[in-house]
Order: sequence, then structure tokens, then C-alpha cells
Amino acid sequence: MAMEQDQAKGAVDAPLPTDQLAAELAAAKALAEENHQKFLYAMADFENYKRRIERQFAEIALAGKRGLLLKLLSVIDNLERALAHDTDREGLRAGLVATLKGFEALLAGENVRAFSLKGEPFDPRLAEAIGAQPSPQQAEELVLEEPLRGYYFGEEVLRAAQVIVVKNTTEH
Repeated sequence: MAMEQDQAKGAVDAPLPTDQLAAELAAAKALAEENHQKFLYAMADFENYKRRIERQFAEIALAGKRGLLLKLLSVIDNLERALAHDTDREGLRAGLVATLKGFEALLAGENVRAFSLKGEPFDPRLAEAIGAQPSPQQAEELVLEEPLRGYYFGEEVLRAAQVIVVKNTTEH
């Protein structure tokens, strides 16, 4: 029985041929390299995914901010309209002016600034023409009035101005 165990043990401990070992080592190296490449691709995909998600979150936050700023602009428009009317109560006027300045400071802190087009050539990228008036002394397509100011948010137009332009019609 001892002899059978020695034979069985000898079969397990017997060295494998060098060719077979080399082939197994090459296969293991190839598999390790393939798995390493898969790992690198997965890491690159994950980094791209993280950047894409961060960009999408930033765009969503910016869109929300833009929406809130647009809502604030209508409040400012109403304050400016209220100040355009003469009021007998100086305290009320001072309160409106202070409120308007507070809103303007808030917008400036958010990189929002008004722009004026009055007296400038009409630019459809910056303004919406809501009316036209003839004016023989003014050039065609010149902005005469600006009932609603336009605003930039950074370098982008947050809200286009609403303007009245010169439209001279000549009848032949």
C-alpha cells in the first residue's frame, strides 16, 4: 500500500514538460493582458461618464438659474414702470428706488447686465421688433424706442429687448 501511495504521489509531483509550461504561461499572460486592457477601457469609460454627468448637472443648474433670473426681470420691469410714473409720496418712491437697486445688485452679482439699443441699428439677435414708426429724419431699421430692455447673462442674451424701429415706407 505504501508503494501505491508513492506511485500516486510521484504522478502528482512529476514535472510537466517545458513546452506545456511555456504554453500555459503564454496563455495566462495573454489572459492577464486582455483583462488589463478591459480594465483600462472600463476606467476610461467611467471617467467619460463622470465628465458627462458633471456637464449635464451643470447645464441643468444653469437652466434653473436662467429661469429664475428671467422671472426676476419681470419684477424689475414692474419696478421701473412704477418709478416712471410721478408719485406724490416721496417715501414710496425712495422705497421703490431702493428695491430696484437691490435687484440690480443681485443681478450684477449673478453676471446679468442690461443693454440698451436705443439709437442703434436693429439687430434681431438682440431685439424683437414689436412695432414700427415712420421717421423721415432717422435711418431705416434704427431703434427708436425700447419699451423692454434686454439683458445679458455672461456673454449670452438672457432676454432680448423689445423695440420700436424706424420703418419708412415710400410709395411709388
